[in-house]
Amino acid sequence: MNARVLNAVTGRLSLRPPQAESLSKLVHALKAAPDMLSHEQDLASILSTLKAEFPTLQDFEREFPSLCFALATGVGKTRLMGAFIAYLHLAHGINNFFVLAPNLTIYNKLIADFTRNKPKYVFKGIAEFALHPPLIITGDNYDQTGAVVQDQTMKLGNDVRINIFNISKINSEVRGGKEPRIKRMKEVLGDSYFNHLANLSDLVLLMDESHRYRASAGVRSINELKPLFGLEVTATPFVESTRGPVPFKNVVMDYPLARAMEDGFVKEPAAVTQRNFDAKAHTPEEIEKIKLEDGVRLHETTKVELLTYARENSVKVVKPFMLVIARDTTHAAQLLALLESDAFYDGRYQGKVIQVDSSRTGSEEEDMITRLLAVENVDEPTEIVIHVNMLKEGWDVTNLYTIVPLRAANARTLIEQSIGRGLRLPYGKRTGVAAVDRLNIVAHDKFQEIIDEANRGDSPIRLKQVILEASGADDKKVSVHVGSGLMTRLGLADVPSIVSAPVNVGTALSSPAPPPIFATEGEREAARVVMDVIGRYEVKRDFVPTSSALLNAEVQAAILAEVTERLKPAQGELLTGVGDGIAEINLSAVVSKTTEIVVQQTIDIPRIVVVPTGEVTTGFHPFKLDVAQLHLQPGEREIVIHNLHTNEQDTLASEVGLKEQRLEDYIVHALVDFDDIDYFTHADLLYDLSGQMVQHLQGYLSEAEVRGVLDRDRRLIAREIRTQMMAHFWEEATEYEVKVSRGFTELKPCNFTATAGQTAQHFRETVTELGRIKQMLFSGFARCLYPLQKFDSDTERRFAVILDRDAAKWFKPSKGQFQIYYKMGSEQPEYIPDFVAETEASKFMVETKARTDINTQEVRAKAGAAARWCTYASDHAMAIGTKPWRYLLVPHDEIAESKRLTDFLRFEVKM
Repeated sequence: MNARVLNAVTGRLSLRPPQAESLSKLVHALKAAPDMLSHEQDLASILSTLKAEFPTLQDFEREFPSLCFALATGVGKTRLMGAFIAYLHLAHGINNFFVLAPNLTIYNKLIADFTRNKPKYVFKGIAEFALHPPLIITGDNYDQTGAVVQDQTMKLGNDVRINIFNISKINSEVRGGKEPRIKRMKEVLGDSYFNHLANLSDLVLLMDESHRYRASAGVRSINELKPLFGLEVTATPFVESTRGPVPFKNVVMDYPLARAMEDGFVKEPAAVTQRNFDAKAHTPEEIEKIKLEDGVRLHETTKVELLTYARENSVKVVKPFMLVIARDTTHAAQLLALLESDAFYDGRYQGKVIQVDSSRTGSEEEDMITRLLAVENVDEPTEIVIHVNMLKEGWDVTNLYTIVPLRAANARTLIEQSIGRGLRLPYGKRTGVAAVDRLNIVAHDKFQEIIDEANRGDSPIRLKQVILEASGADDKKVSVHVGSGLMTRLGLADVPSIVSAPVNVGTALSSPAPPPIFATEGEREAARVVMDVIGRYEVKRDFVPTSSALLNAEVQAAILAEVTERLKPAQGELLTGVGDGIAEINLSAVVSKTTEIVVQQTIDIPRIVVVPTGEVTTGFHPFKLDVAQLHLQPGEREIVIHNLHTNEQDTLASEVGLKEQRLEDYIVHALVDFDDIDYFTHADLLYDLSGQMVQHLQGYLSEAEVRGVLDRDRRLIAREIRTQMMAHFWEEATEYEVKVSRGFTELKPCNFTATAGQTAQHFRETVTELGRIKQMLFSGFARCLYPLQKFDSDTERRFAVILDRDAAKWFKPSKGQFQIYYKMGSEQPEYIPDFVAETEASKFMVETKARTDINTQEVRAKAGAAARWCTYASDHAMAIGTKPWRYLLVPHDEIAESKRLTDFLRFEVKM
């Protein structure tokens, strides 16, 4: 039951691997120490039990069981809290939760994220909360909503109640020994709301960013709530003291920043300076001005890179902004005046800068907060944010790309403050484009200090040890080559040296794999030649249109003749052997058995290409260049960008080249370097577009500055123009023809990375640690055409269970098996479907996808390409009298083992 709830919550909320692993650890803790769910607790006994399960757990540090889950910034701690609540309610019937926020910013954010119909609603996908959403009780409304907790009157006995309170407000109320307002008598309940909560039998405490208030008076008063247990989430599992950082003693899950970087969940932070910058040669005021100017240069370059990436890949446009950290409110006001003045880049940033600090009050404060909260909106004008000390945890923006710290601080503080602000990725994953995946920290005067600090063993960036499961950090990895079941059945591929773990999954266990058909080396050598000949027959569509045609007497005779001819040089060895004990090989029997196994162990996948016929012409339609987001700035200094994680360096500097006679030539000469742009065919358009760009630059730069920008950024500008050109590309042909070059293709081998000595899990066995599923190998299949498979999610594993029951044969295809390509921006990546299956009536190509992703542009582009392929393949099948192809795009939450494969036909996508 609990395993099903765990899988359901993980799938419905689309948890990332570290979130799924955290939820699994909570489930494991409750299973090991079930007394945590009861008020009859022996704290010492529970601690002793859990210490045996979690090596890093030393002490609860509370008067009740409390477990800390440390997840790096940007991985998703709020969604994890939502997963905790959903699981505890659905699996254990817990209805009452008390959530602590460290400050007003996070308090307001949590209220929004736990409230239905908000953009980042954490329970989206939990069907039980769709009809009866949790009741949100806050520090501002509990005295008005207190009456609703009386179950008998309101008949809300099954409703989930989430109390959200701001610990900083409680702390301010308990100063001087006072009781917080929540503990004072309330006529609504006839007792204090605090006492009401303390008397609940199922209260669970969740503490967000708990490192900020661990030792506060407010938390000491919270102990009196007597919760069943506490769950802490934080990115920094330690508290600062005069002796340095003191680590938490109750950490059971640690996913540090270094792992998040390696797994691609956050941006890569980089320190930025000028080449050969000498801080001693400049006054503090000059350093400040240089850092601001270089920050703007980086900002404008990043803006172009983001725009180009969005256009190339047909994704949403991200508007970056720059964060300037001021010394104090007076300094912040001076910076605001400077950045919006005509003296700073000719007033380009007037109306695009906001000052965020405590000096604002009334309507000014409301306007400031409104603009700050909307800074991710591409239509909101803010490009520079100045702040002193207001922006702490809880400000979850994804479009911060440049930070200019102007407040005196040591290198460690600069790193920690910076990585807490801007590491979240706008597209939820790395793109592979350095400028889109990088956070720039402009630190000319602190550059070397930051590099040295980042390379320290205990740096949050360089730290690579995982506190939990550290013993597995050095596990040896091996590459596992898995041939198809056909090759292992013939004895031509070794059975992978991965042992299947013994499991108990009822009568569903498959029988052991049969021994190879061919036992002697001579037979196997003959079978290899037969397979080679069959591979050459794939292209003889008239003679062998399908794999089944291999069983025809005429085809078998032809194969036998060719095999015999090719084996003639070795006849003496193969047919008579070296010793008296080796019997003569019957080549006719080898051919017959091999072709029979090929037909049994193959799903016929035709090789299909669509080619234009007749005269083909191409070109680009004229268009007006979109330059609204292009505001490149001049600069003679070379900027050095040092990646703090990988220690790689990049530069932003002018190219060295000849001075062009015409300004447009800088761009045109860079454009014709692209293979798909021909100067003689497109010269008029190239000069027209380049002229538009030059005219745009001349609108805000002097002639010398325009030439400097074109000289330095010609390739960046050319790439942006080419991207826009591709949107206006046209191709005309007399007609298009679908060609089938092969009626069937050999199944490609799979290559997996696994831990040495790893055992393969039976695919029907429930996976308890969902965060590890991508690292696991699965076996035990009855109808899969490979002995081992890997799954990207538990959804895929469960769908494999359905296929192994309902399909005649199935497998997960490797790269290159279909050679289907889809258009994504200017790229045409290969599409690899999740599954291929064959039944008595049809063949299926299947993709399982999170419901929230079904209508994304990339998924629809893949589906369109796959559906077209299935249409062409079905036309070919009809011509030769075989089964049609169908493409299914199945939402993850529809997959249940109780369903039949035919139940998913309603998700067929047609061209």
